[in-house]
Amino acid sequence: MTLGMTGPRPVVLSGPSGAGKSTLLKRLFQEYGNIFGFSVSHTTRSPRPGEENGKDYHFVTREEMQKDIEAGEFIEHAEFSGNMYGTSKAAVQAVQAMNRICVLDIDLQGVRNIKKTELHPIYISIQAPSLDILEKRLRDRKTETEESLQKRLAAAAADMESSKEPNLFDLIIINDDLDEAYLMLRKVLAEEIKKAQQPRES
Repeated sequence: MTLGMTGPRPVVLSGPSGAGKSTLLKRLFQEYGNIFGFSVSHTTRSPRPGEENGKDYHFVTREEMQKDIEAGEFIEHAEFSGNMYGTSKAAVQAVQAMNRICVLDIDLQGVRNIKKTELHPIYISIQAPSLDILEKRLRDRKTETEESLQKRLAAAAADMESSKEPNLFDLIIINDDLDEAYLMLRKVLAEEIKKAQQPRES
């Protein structure tokens, strides 16, 4: 079975921390609960309290994950602070098998990797109106140390620059007004939502 050919197209969402991705996704899942599904990522880190294997992540060893990557089982993977994370083809297919729109929340490196695969998603970048606004949002959360805040802002500046690359994204949503941003997101996904709502032909 070729990836991404059956059912609705997957959606790749990218954008810096604080741009409002998770808030927009939450609204989408609230309105269309059974239309969307998250692909469950793999990670080599240990489960945190309350996390379930297969639900929050597929927790695997580094050896297992490297073997599967070499076998071409992964669409994208990256390493963060000593742990590997990635999206497997099987995880996306599991969502598509339920005739749901598979949502992938991925960084820019992942977006570029997916461009090299046969997955044919809709690429959407969520951006804050400006770095100043992004900084204010992150400071208001009060969850960051100054050092981690500066790191996030530097990453966000690079992210904003890269999102302007021609043909990298199908749509860039500047999240200035949450309601407007949500309407734009819903509009670009309307056709896929319709496909997912139709009963499957046997």
